[in-house]
Amino acid sequence: MPDDLFIRADELVPGSSVFLKIEGLNPAGSVKLKTAVALVAEAENTGRPFPATRLIESTSGNLGVALAMVCAAKGYALTCVTDPNANAQSVRLMEALGAEVVVIDVRDGNGGYLQSRINYIHERLRRERNTYWLNQYANPAGPRAHRERTGRALVEALGPVDYAFIGAGTTGTLMGCAAYLRDHSPATRVIAVDSLGSVSFGGPAARRHIPGLGTSRRPEILDEKLVDDVVLVPEDEAVEMCRRFAGQRGLLLGGSTGTVLAAVRKAAPDIPPGSVVAALSPDFGERYLETLYDDVWVAERWPHLLDPETEMDQARA
Repeated sequence: MPDDLFIRADELVPGSSVFLKIEGLNPAGSVKLKTAVALVAEAENTGRPFPATRLIESTSGNLGVALAMVCAAKGYALTCVTDPNANAQSVRLMEALGAEVVVIDVRDGNGGYLQSRINYIHERLRRERNTYWLNQYANPAGPRAHRERTGRALVEALGPVDYAFIGAGTTGTLMGCAAYLRDHSPATRVIAVDSLGSVSFGGPAARRHIPGLGTSRRPEILDEKLVDDVVLVPEDEAVEMCRRFAGQRGLLLGGSTGTVLAAVRKAAPDIPPGSVVAALSPDFGERYLETLYDDVWVAERWPHLLDPETEMDQARA
């Protein structure tokens, strides 16, 4: 898995160096391949019989694709439990790779789908004794993989950085990178990036449309002591950033990447000139063509993003 590709985005923080770490150039197309490999390896180490054991996991898309790829290569049965916010292409990829895909369309008490997905998993576990839940929300194998690989690769490539902006979904990537930075670049300020409406860091729940970052249920692996600050990004700002980079830089970025870059821009006034800033790009945008990059989909949710005067103002910003 390539782990040393960075793109400069200095325009987001004038006077500083901004490095966007690209995680989408692997067979699964996202940073979640590292998580998937680690979760499956952990399951194999439990002593359960394989391939007789069916694996099951809750996913908003990218982890499901990565798990489906790993399980197909190993001959393991897999069930991916997702929801209507998952991109259609991600669902098709999971199915093409042999996974059973279950779409849960009942919202939980916080207005999302995560707890409803987990409730379904618990129901399956009660019914099926040969099914094993990988549980990325509580499994330390995920953060450990990103400590050993993603965080290490970031420091080895850039050396000590002043700021590291890392998205917070299930928080495995965030926790692993933060732990490595604490030990090997202790002066780095770790900035967690979350979607407005996520409850991970104690904010009020609100309906969200973009899969990836944010949760409607706090992940058990989240340790806020490893985080220096949190930037909450409204989803329309993430969409605007994705479309800006497509039009001005020729880069088709995923929704989580747009959220992280919007957070960098939001924090820019507080970043001293001459700083070295790292930001993590979880995936590219091909799986978002029917959502973030579709004018009809965007107009139904954030019509102001397609207003000609708004677009001109954004282009000048």
